[in-house]
Amino acid sequence: MPTPTTPAVPTTPAAISFPERSRQLQPHRVALHRGLRDVMKRFTEFDRAVMEDRALDPKTKELIAVAVSVALRCDDCIGSHVGGALKAGAAKEEIMEALGVAILLTGGPGIMYATHAVQALEELSTG
Repeated sequence: MPTPTTPAVPTTPAAISFPERSRQLQPHRVALHRGLRDVMKRFTEFDRAVMEDRALDPKTKELIAVAVSVALRCDDCIGSHVGGALKAGAAKEEIMEALGVAILLTGGPGIMYATHAVQALEELSTG
């Protein structure tokens, strides 16, 4: 339940931009890290280890994460990994192809959540 210092954050992509949602969730991420210090430290280490440049480069891993985020229907994951893919050097066309893989594997729901990724791509490419 929201408190006076932590307002509710809209959950639908149309209600708020992905960059703004990320900014609004920042204090909640900080609280999570403070409340689960060991767990979040280990998760962060795990994330860094997985995303290291090894047999697959970070861009490829982020593109996979975009497709998985759509398949899992995780809006915040979608925004995070579209941003990560762009930061890793992915072109819009590469992100769109990753969305095609998600749609292939998930059908209609994948199409609907792929539109959320397109929204994130548009917002994060221009901002």
